[in-house]
Amino acid sequence: MSELMDAVRAGHKGRTVSLLEAMTDAERRSHLTELKELRKELRAAPWDAPARRAYPTLYLAGIVCQTGASAVAAWIAASDMRWPTPSPALLLRLLGGRPADWLADLAHRLAQRPESTGVSYPLMSGLVRLAGCPAPTTDAYVRGWVGDMEDNRQRGCTLEDRLRADPHLEPMVSALFETNDIGGRLEWGAGQVPGTWAGALARLTVDGPLDRKMIVDACVSRLLRGGTSSDSRAFLRLLTALDLTREERSERVADWQGLASDAPSPVAAHAQTVLGELALAGELTPRQLAEMSGAVLFRTEKKLVRAQLVLLGKVLARDAASADTLLPAVAQGFGHQDPDIQERSLKLAERHLKKASDPGTRAELLLAAEQLHPGLRTRAADLLGTSPAAPEEEDYQEYLPPFPEPTRLAPPPATAPEAAEEVSAALASPPSVAEFERALDGLVRWAHQDQKGLSAALEPVFARCWWDKDEAQGARSAESRFITNGSGVFTASSGLEILLATVRGKIRTGKLLAVVRTGVSPSGCAHAAPAAAFEARLWEVAYRIRTEPLPFLLSTPTWSTGLLEPDELVDRLDAYRRSGARVAETDFAQALLRVRRADPVAAAAAAGRAAALGTAEGARLAAWLTAEVPQPTSSRRTHGGRLLVELNEVPDLQDGFPEAYRPLGEPVRGFKGWQCYRHDHALQRQWLAILPERRELTAGWLLPEMSHLAVDGARGTAGVLPQLAETGGAAGEALHLCLAYGLSARHPEDRLATVDALLTLAAGGGLSAERLGTEIRLLIRTGALKPTRLAESLRTAAATGAYRTVWEVLEHALPPLLADLSFGGTPAHGLGDLMGVAAECAERCGARGALPHLDRAAERRGTSMLVTQARRLRDTLATPATSPQ
Repeated sequence: MSELMDAVRAGHKGRTVSLLEAMTDAERRSHLTELKELRKELRAAPWDAPARRAYPTLYLAGIVCQTGASAVAAWIAASDMRWPTPSPALLLRLLGGRPADWLADLAHRLAQRPESTGVSYPLMSGLVRLAGCPAPTTDAYVRGWVGDMEDNRQRGCTLEDRLRADPHLEPMVSALFETNDIGGRLEWGAGQVPGTWAGALARLTVDGPLDRKMIVDACVSRLLRGGTSSDSRAFLRLLTALDLTREERSERVADWQGLASDAPSPVAAHAQTVLGELALAGELTPRQLAEMSGAVLFRTEKKLVRAQLVLLGKVLARDAASADTLLPAVAQGFGHQDPDIQERSLKLAERHLKKASDPGTRAELLLAAEQLHPGLRTRAADLLGTSPAAPEEEDYQEYLPPFPEPTRLAPPPATAPEAAEEVSAALASPPSVAEFERALDGLVRWAHQDQKGLSAALEPVFARCWWDKDEAQGARSAESRFITNGSGVFTASSGLEILLATVRGKIRTGKLLAVVRTGVSPSGCAHAAPAAAFEARLWEVAYRIRTEPLPFLLSTPTWSTGLLEPDELVDRLDAYRRSGARVAETDFAQALLRVRRADPVAAAAAAGRAAALGTAEGARLAAWLTAEVPQPTSSRRTHGGRLLVELNEVPDLQDGFPEAYRPLGEPVRGFKGWQCYRHDHALQRQWLAILPERRELTAGWLLPEMSHLAVDGARGTAGVLPQLAETGGAAGEALHLCLAYGLSARHPEDRLATVDALLTLAAGGGLSAERLGTEIRLLIRTGALKPTRLAESLRTAAATGAYRTVWEVLEHALPPLLADLSFGGTPAHGLGDLMGVAAECAERCGARGALPHLDRAAERRGTSMLVTQARRLRDTLATPATSPQ
């Protein structure tokens, strides 16, 4: 071995540098093969002290001994070389003798690498300096340049001074506007450190080297292109700092119109302000203002729309001749989804219609008035001096989505390789109930029929499991991972991995027996009962695979919801009886909980067949199928504005069941264990299949987490609600509270999932509008729900065609809240939004009659949204019905 290789292996950097500097190019190239062999050796070696010592010197020697710029760039950016590396200054010293063209080529090759490769910016910029070449303008280089400017600012040099001294300032600044997602870096420290990027760049356009027109054009173009919110903030900050002159603003009218139309709200608001100033100064023609208004009034942001209506009002007040051009633009507000905007637009038209001289203007307003809600159409007709043709009223028809039909599980895997494919798919992504149960049953069946063949088919699956590695290389044993205080199931995938580790022989039989005997340690959280039942079944199945494999699982459901047909369970018990197989206790318990009892006729017929089997399990099944299904009683508790339901004991879920399943029938205490380690939301889908005909009990387990959605702003929990709505059983207080919390969740995806659950429950006949309305108004009173979020969710649900369903919910929610106003109470923030949804739903579904306390709210003074919508709802409910409802 050469002296250089000895120094590299030992990690002696100083000695390695001395040797490399003393060598000729030919001598360096001669060591390249040995260096590459050492690199292969270190890749396969464990992460230990020798590898840590050798990598920095190997990195250095490999760079210096390479001859081609492409090969050097690949060595520098290689993922296995991302260890503590020599300083860029040392590398530049060793590479400084190369030709300038070679150094420029290397700099540009490194700059083209993704930023994630971690190539040092000081190295790239040093190569550019040595080569005297133009600076690269790639994303990685630009980001590195920005970071370097920030670092030097922190050392005491101002950002403006650093920028002025940069010889590549113009191309680098130009590249800033072409770099995606750079705004976050430009905004760093904007509120804490003097001399922001926006301020520095703006000053450099006044008395510095940057061309002002180029910067202004680039900034406006960047905003027009769009991007992330941080990009919009950063470049809007720069545009504001540039403080454009009147001439610079007026020559970019088309750009401002585009920004006001399509840009994010803060940018659109700035463009709207600029256009408003131009319009009031007479530098924007009425036609241009009308075009801009048409785009802005189409937006959903109420603040922008209201500001545009104010601007139109000011221009109309100053220039009466513009009425024929601007009033049709005002009429575009008639079709806005917000009734308040509709009324503001109509008021503006009422104020200035007398200034219109063209008969076509009135015709356009009359046509647009058809989009107004019924309460405003009469005013519009009076304004325009005509009576609009009354639309032919038809019986309202509610449109609810079809209730999801459960799907029957496919037949069990016919071969061991097919079973392995099912398992592999279930491990690749969170499995559904059907996918998990088929994978589980496939493992059990083929572990019984051909365990060696199953092991061979599972080899590709084992290869992806971390616990199948050689423990000498640092992998923890499967036992230490899965058997921790008697429990290790955190996801559905880890549940399958317990069985895989058992088949692989990674868990000893004694350990499995210990868990089966002692049971799963309770976590003390609200999820302890379903989690213990889910895990206990897996541990017993794993133990039986090792000691007495089961021919198949009794509890594999027939349907995707987790339900098991009673006749099918009887057939399975008969097959067990004929083969002499011993039933697994937890597997049979789970089968009992899944068997369908909602059809008394089918249950009674299956009970007779089960009793005729003459086995203890047959007799137990017969008694279970003919027994009454009691529902848990409940009580309520409040804490910190949070309202939860506590379910009392369910004895039939305890008598005769294994110890691990008895907690399913114990009281559900909502305030016990608010947080736990079982926060895999995909695992909760599997809990729904434990008791597929008792969704109220499942809702009780999930309710504490659902309350986090609205109260604490948690994310993701509501994804299980649509599946919960599809299961069977009574829908009581717990489930309706889950819906109430979900409808006011902080995050839109949770609100949408809850809307799906609401519509599914309504389509299946399980929704009680009175109960949900009651829960909503109670939670609004405690402050747990935000009416604005709730209104958005209910508006979304109504827009699918469920106007009557939503109206009936609000019909029960609103009166007590309106009653509070009658006694001098302060209305909840956003109550006007709820009133607006109620008014729209009442108009759409033809609701008539009286709503308690509505008149008092409608008679209040002022024009707040609450009062306006209360009047609209009152007028709608008082309108005589022209067709039967």
